Amino acid sequence: MGENLVLDCLGALCPTPIIQLSKAVRTMNPGDHITLKADDPATKSDLIAWARMTGNHVTIISETSFDIEKS
Repeated sequence: MGENLVLDCLGALCPTPIIQLSKAVRTMNPGDHITLKADDPATKSDLIAWARMTGNHVTIISETSFDIEKS
């Protein structure tokens, strides 16, 4: 089972949450999970686009919480 991390970007404006997530994912192993907490309204759509471009998997937990699994 992969490692589980939390990245708290609450209060940060886009593109900061995606930039911070990208940096964190680089250090992760395939199968690791990270929970991104972000409340900027643009994060959800940016995150979905980022996942599509990078091949990682995103599960929307709530409007401000997202689970990302590194592929």
